[in-house]
Formats: sequence, C-alpha cells, structure tokens
Amino acid sequence: MLQSKLFTKTRKESPKDEVSKNADLLIRAGFVHKEMAGVYAYLPLGLKVLEKIKMIAREEMDSIGGQELIMTALQRKELWEKTKRWSDDVVDVWFKSELKAGGEVGFGWSHEEPIADMMKQYISSFRDLPISVYQFQTKMRNELRAKSGIMRGREFVMKDMYSFCIGEEDHTKFYNETIDAYKRFYERLGLGKDTFVTFASGGAFTKFSHEFQTIAETGEDKIYLNREKGIAINEEVLNDQTLNDLGITREELEEVKTAEVGNIFNFGTQKSEDLELFFTNEKGEKIPVWMGSYGIGITRVMGLIAEKFADDKGMVWPESIAPFKVHLIELMGKDGATRFRVQEIYNLLNKNGEALWDDRDVRAGEKFADADLIGIPYHIIVSDRGNEAKTVEIKNRRTGETVVVSQEQIVNSEISKLFPTHG
Repeated sequence: MLQSKLFTKTRKESPKDEVSKNADLLIRAGFVHKEMAGVYAYLPLGLKVLEKIKMIAREEMDSIGGQELIMTALQRKELWEKTKRWSDDVVDVWFKSELKAGGEVGFGWSHEEPIADMMKQYISSFRDLPISVYQFQTKMRNELRAKSGIMRGREFVMKDMYSFCIGEEDHTKFYNETIDAYKRFYERLGLGKDTFVTFASGGAFTKFSHEFQTIAETGEDKIYLNREKGIAINEEVLNDQTLNDLGITREELEEVKTAEVGNIFNFGTQKSEDLELFFTNEKGEKIPVWMGSYGIGITRVMGLIAEKFADDKGMVWPESIAPFKVHLIELMGKDGATRFRVQEIYNLLNKNGEALWDDRDVRAGEKFADADLIGIPYHIIVSDRGNEAKTVEIKNRRTGETVVVSQEQIVNSEISKLFPTHG
C-alpha cells in the first residue's frame, strides 16, 4: 500500500464531540469514521485490523470444531416471544421496526433464538450431536450510553458461537475447551497476562456466566482478583455466597478496573424446551438439547487494544493484528538512489502485503509523527545516509529502540530478531 494513495488522512486535532480515547486515536489516525454516537465506519486501515482479529478468532473456533456460518440480522417477533425475550422489560436494547407488509421485526442484538430454531431442521437424533457453529455478525443494541468509542457501540461486530450437546457432561467438556480457546485468542492479541476468566451475572441471558475481563484504566467494569489462585469475580456478583462457593475471602481479593472483552453462557435445556428443539436418544426418548453461547466483541477488542497499548504519540499495534508489519518511511534524497532503494525494499517486503510505504512529498517530521500515530510495529527509514553501504534504520514502535542494519538483513531475517531485546 502506498500512503499517498490512501484516501484517509491523519488529523492533528481531536474530534470535538469524541470523549473516548480509543475513538479519538482511531479517528485521528484514519482507522474509523464516526457516523453518530456509538456508530462507526471502518476505513481501510481499520478494516485490516478487524480482519486480522477475526482471523485469529476463526482459527481458534475452528480448532475446537466450530463451523462458520452467517445469519440474518432481521429477527422474527414470534420466535423471541416464545422465550419471553421480545419484551423491552426483559431485553432493553432492542431496535425494532414495523414491516410494510404488517407486523414487527427486530434487529439482531443476539442470535440464540434464531440459531436454536434453525437447528430444528438439522438435529433429530443423538447421532447429530454435538454441533458448534459461529459467525461474525454486525449486532445492533439500543444502548442508552454510547460514550466509550468502539468499545460500547450501538452497532458492532461480534463473534458469536453456539453449542448443542446431548447433555451437561458433553456441554461442560466443550465449555471448558472454549475457555481454553478464548485464552489462546487473547494471548495471541497480546492481552493474555491481563485478561481473566471472571465469574459474573448472566444478565438477559442466564442467571450466571463467565466473562473475560481485561485490566484497563478506562474500563467500565470492576472485578475482584486473586492472581495467585487465578480467581476473578465481577463486582455485581461479589457476595458472601459467591465467596463461600469459591472458597475465598474478601481480604484475599484485589480490586481492579477492567473492560469486558468476551463472555460465555450455559443455557442448559431451558431455551431448547421453549423453542421445542429436541433429539431422540438411544432409548427412543425425546430429550431437549443442551445449549451454550459464546461471544467476543471483535470491534470492542480492537478499541481496547488501541487504547491500552497507546502512548503519548499514538497507537502501538501488536504485530499479530497491525494493519501492516512495516511502515516504510522514505526520506527524499537528492538523486534517485534513495527512491530506487525504497522501491527495491518495498517490492521484497510487500510480497505478503505487509508494508505501508510513505511515499508522500512531505517533511520528515510529518512522516515520523504520522507513523507514530498510526502505530505500525516497525518503522524502516531509508535515506541518503545509507545509500553507499545499503543500510537502513529500523525503529521498534513499542520500545522506541533503533538499529541500523543492511537491506539484506531486513529481507532475510525476522525483523523483531534484529533488535537486541528481540522487540
């Protein structure tokens, strides 16, 4: 990608109507465009990040047997009435509309009811189970507050997976496999050491659930944590009964601010009973399917990472999800030698689409400031000074460390290993 061809531009000034750090950074760096409160468009750089997050999630869901599909965002009123979740008193985030042909329709805030109804076409025998399916779907929630940028949107991208099992034993096995897959997902995003499986309320889903909460200064949640025992409890369920069940005392817990980045729910058989999703067991008996639901807010995770790893100059993307691995910064030479070298390096690095070349005719200071704001992991600076020896300077965006190496090294070596700290 040539930076001169990007239709987006960086901004020095913060948007006047934006109060969240993540959206401020993402807007100024040209990753997102704000349509209205809680609603954002994802521009080319932002879309690259989202797709990489989705790919990691996809790989982890596939690794535990998930099958990908995509469902409609339009929801049938009568289906949700069967589980009593059409009511605004039970679910207070519905967007609803009138159909011209008559009747009401909802816009998907979750998909448990539609996927359970769909599975009635494919599940009839114990031989059909277990099944787990997932999708990347744009959800719509009529949030009262939308002040956290892309971390709490009225429209957002979610990875939601649903499991269908013969009984509690099989469900528990898959539930625990999903917890492990989620842990791997957050580890690959660079959030592993600060993300905890947290005992929480199920809200409009179930009585209890598990959340994945990441420590964050600007987080909206509060959890109580025992790092040594690996126990985390959401503030909303912190009581004597919970402490007793977990075998821990209040004095053992540390209070920390967090942001929720995922959640998982055990539905048992209630939803299947409501929607008449049954299978026939080996004895010929009609049994309700055991269901589970597993969510990750893809855009929420993106916002948290943008915010959590940022410094006073801009964003610092983990290499696994950065829009590009390398930001190639050309400092205009007096002759064509520097341009020739940049083109040569770009051609070699861009075989996998991992280089953004700042080929703009602007001052060096502007290029460096924009590169820091955009936050690509490695900045390769090519200038006249290295023409004779064919060397370049590489800056590690996260650590600020710089090294001077030969062109050959950056093509034939893993760039992170060129730094003494293996940045």
